[in-house]
Amino acid sequence: MRNDGDKAASGGADLHLDPVCGKRLAAPRHTSDYKQRRYYFCSDTCQHAFQQRTEWFRLNELARAGALLTPGKVRWGLS
Repeated sequence: MRNDGDKAASGGADLHLDPVCGKRLAAPRHTSDYKQRRYYFCSDTCQHAFQQRTEWFRLNELARAGALLTPGKVRWGLS
């Protein structure tokens, strides 16, 4: 899956964000699929860390995107 929010501003090259360390990756070698979404990693270490706490990383990603925010509150739990 491609995320248009990760597209580079210059040149239009696709960049993917490593959810563990936050690095932007042009050609990721490590991937993992979770809940119909593909995640990209810079190393085996980051991929392993993600696999150990997958739901935690997914919830943090949703919170950063504002998906768990309601007016004046944060709704905790699985979406």
